Amino acid sequence: MKTIKLFIALAIVLSIAPFALKAQDDPEKRATLPRREQSIIRIATVTAKGDLLKLKTELNTGLDAGLTVNQIKEVLVHLYAYAGFPRSLRGLQTFIAVLDERKAKGINDIIGPKASPIRSEHSKYERGKAILEKLTGVPEAGPKTGYAAFAPEIEIFLKEHLFADIFERDVLTYVEREWVTVSVLSSIGGVEPMLRSHLNICLNVGIAPDQLQQFTEVIKQTIGRKEARNAKKVVDEVLKNKSKE
Repeated sequence: MKTIKLFIALAIVLSIAPFALKAQDDPEKRATLPRREQSIIRIATVTAKGDLLKLKTELNTGLDAGLTVNQIKEVLVHLYAYAGFPRSLRGLQTFIAVLDERKAKGINDIIGPKASPIRSEHSKYERGKAILEKLTGVPEAGPKTGYAAFAPEIEIFLKEHLFADIFERDVLTYVEREWVTVSVLSSIGGVEPMLRSHLNICLNVGIAPDQLQQFTEVIKQTIGRKEARNAKKVVDEVLKNKSKE
């Protein structure tokens, strides 16, 4: 009798094993936000909101999670393109204070590599254009439309400065820069078209749908339900449209 029961149990295990293995191999079913990336999101959101007291806590958490000093500096520099110089500068000033406090406690944080020099024969416009095409997966061709046609200068600034001067720097990966970007856009609100575009870029650079859903939970925990609810609405829309492709 015991032998029969053992045989039945073994048969059940063997029958479900392939499905269990398949679930483990499916990146979308096991995708979770690494602690470092959650810290990037939290640092970016509270900086964009201007909550400097909470920022001190998140900066300490980010350093303890393994972010280097230069990576956090890059997060705070990157977000100025979306939240403005005042927020960025206040974030950097707060970071200086946090580092001084940690040093006084005998904590020696890892500085990390600086950005590599850019050596290219191509113009900044062409480099920025190429980076944007890589991020979106869409060729930058055809006549300019919308804001690019209405104000050509802003289109040049975007290519030359945002996507060349900023995105080209290698201190952060494209994934990490997109986390900063969507975090700031979710924090300031009223910029849903831009948030939608960058959420699509998130998917294009390898961020999983489950991670985008987790992102909205981090937003809720960090700055509030309203911002998280608005961000989730756009995330759900982007994922729904993606599933139809």
